Amino acid sequence: MLSPRPFDNANSPILVALSGGLDSSVLLHVLAHSPLRENGLRAIHVHHGLHPDADAWAAHCEAFCVALDVPLTVVRVDVDRASGLGLEGAARDSRHAAFKSELRDGEILALAHHRDDQAETFLLRALRGSGPEGLGAMRPWRAFGRGWLWRPLLAQPREALHEYATAHGLNWIEDPSNADERFDRNFLRNSVMPLLRGRWPHADASFARSAELSAETADAFAHIDDATLDSLLGDDHLPCDVVRAMPADARARLLRRWIARIGLPPLPADGVRRIGSELLPAAEDRVPHYDWSGARIVQWRGRLHAVRQNDEWPVDWQCAWDGSSPLPLPDGSTLALEGAPRFDATVRVRARVGGERIVLPGRTHSHALKHVLQERGLPPWERARLPLLFTADGTLLAAGTDILAAVFADWLDRHNARLRRSLA
Repeated sequence: MLSPRPFDNANSPILVALSGGLDSSVLLHVLAHSPLRENGLRAIHVHHGLHPDADAWAAHCEAFCVALDVPLTVVRVDVDRASGLGLEGAARDSRHAAFKSELRDGEILALAHHRDDQAETFLLRALRGSGPEGLGAMRPWRAFGRGWLWRPLLAQPREALHEYATAHGLNWIEDPSNADERFDRNFLRNSVMPLLRGRWPHADASFARSAELSAETADAFAHIDDATLDSLLGDDHLPCDVVRAMPADARARLLRRWIARIGLPPLPADGVRRIGSELLPAAEDRVPHYDWSGARIVQWRGRLHAVRQNDEWPVDWQCAWDGSSPLPLPDGSTLALEGAPRFDATVRVRARVGGERIVLPGRTHSHALKHVLQERGLPPWERARLPLLFTADGTLLAAGTDILAAVFADWLDRHNARLRRSLA
């Protein structure tokens, strides 16, 4: 009989990701008959809307949860088919976003990945040329959203799950897309792995064991790389001269660890190579960059900066604002006036278009905003998303929250107020 693997937060409530397939049905059934249920147990089903039977699958999950007396939340998502991740990757991103939005503080998200899944993931990562971190594949336990992610069945072969489901009379959904070998994982599962098992019966276990050993190696290196990062950083930048002097393997590990720590998507192998060949050797008066998956690394003034690429602001964007409530900006951040109920008069907020001038505190004449931003060392990518505040007659009051015109700085001081920007 299956039993869930132990975990550190044994008193935390559990949220089970329930697709209605064999694996997640077994996981929910096991936990529903486990002492862990006493800590709180509920389920979530993500309705992707990609299959004509999606409504029926949600209804199946609802009936299954009623039979187990487990509360179920059904979340409908819109899968971004134009994301560039492919349909499978875009659906996974939408699903994980739904999990994070529903996960409560300290709650544990339980996923039903098993040993066969781990073997497939190891092979997929190997085919992409991954190092130890990537080959470590899926971890049984990690931080996730406001809580934790747990894979209690990761050591179990799929055959064991099937035997459990049969023995307990469980019914489950068979997703026909699992037979579509246009998807890499399905091709491995349906064509490659049976061939390998025919020659090496324990292939799944061997690949899963290699993933475990790779994870141990990656964790050991991570401790070393964390210590190096702690000695070098600013969280968002690394000194080029130090990184350039590192051995290539140590540099690659450090870059990947840095990106993981910031929370950006994993850095591809091509990214590591191009950073070493194009960004690190570049002269300081150039601003070369490398882009991937909505993220960017920029070499600027002898440092590598990691940037999340939010959508560019529309060139004609502007908005009237009285300061009484936070102002949403086009990149997802917000601008707020704190300490005062509102401005004396409504201001106009827009992005830079060029040619702006500002009278700084202690000065009697205006300066070109372009020169002020350069002197303050504001990176070019931040200048493009800097909210500017103007009076009705076009006088520049502020560029962001720190560059203030004399008249506006005086007004804030008199009201014991300030501007604050909350990033997306």
